[in-house]
Amino acid sequence: MSGGESSKKAVVAAVLGNLAIAVTKFAAAAVTGSSAMLSEGIHSVVDTGNGLLLLFGMRAARRPADPEHPFGHGKELYFWTLIVAVLIFAVGGGMSVYEGATHILHPSPLEDPTWNYVVLAFAVVFESISFTVAWREFSKSRGNMSPLGAIRQSKDPSLFTVVLEDSAALAGLFLAFVGVLLGHVFEEPRLDGAASVAIGLLLAAVAILLVVESRGLLVGESAGEEVVAGITALALLEPEIDEVTRVLTLHMGPREVLLNLKVVFGEGLSARSAATAIDRLEEAIRTRFPEVRRIYVEAALPSSDEMAHKSSGGDPGEEVLRAPSAS
Repeated sequence: MSGGESSKKAVVAAVLGNLAIAVTKFAAAAVTGSSAMLSEGIHSVVDTGNGLLLLFGMRAARRPADPEHPFGHGKELYFWTLIVAVLIFAVGGGMSVYEGATHILHPSPLEDPTWNYVVLAFAVVFESISFTVAWREFSKSRGNMSPLGAIRQSKDPSLFTVVLEDSAALAGLFLAFVGVLLGHVFEEPRLDGAASVAIGLLLAAVAILLVVESRGLLVGESAGEEVVAGITALALLEPEIDEVTRVLTLHMGPREVLLNLKVVFGEGLSARSAATAIDRLEEAIRTRFPEVRRIYVEAALPSSDEMAHKSSGGDPGEEVLRAPSAS
């Protein structure tokens, strides 16, 4: 299964689970008057909407390049991930804090908590299933890295967003359970409101982490160090290339990298031989790193002010060896 299919599987599982859970949470909140359960219902609705936005972003990112977007639409996913983070903070976190603060300032007696416990148990089961699916797919991509390190290094926000949302959901369910339990044991409804505030702060923290990661991806992040080092090594394996002076990479999407490579050829090399060497290098790079879709190579001769430029955008018809021009 490809990375895109894995991400989609995790997001779809999260959407279906959150939709079912939201309905039951709101029903329990209506019956019992629990502020924490109402906050959890809001949380699940926000998560459902966020999942749909991620699916929309994933679809939009697959649109082909056009004259107005010559490098494709891969960053659409990064944009919609940022919108998801804003919604989690503003709607999920903000409304939960507001609802909790209202119940703290104006407490009302809680009804029979039985339905709350039933719904919480139901929600834990579905959230656990969704989290398991997302975590399994996320673990495949993170290798030996720590979860936080993998999130920092990941270029696919759709996957780690679901992992963070489901983690926050499970933690929120625990907080809601504690709030409902303590509120009835001590007959103090303010504790239920406090749990709602805690859920809101938890969502705000997750949203801030997503904003930071989404911002980095949207502004532009390079490929991983292992990719840059691998490209350099492949270039130096070419007998005609003496030196690699620049390797610039940019993620245009989760699985689409733009590469600008500057190499120095040995003395006495003809333009035809240089073009052949570049063709071999491009093929080797794409074979080892299929995510590198567009390659631009600047080829220079040692101690020379002349430079040949060759560019490739992924399609054989786009490759052009230009006449030497000033560097």
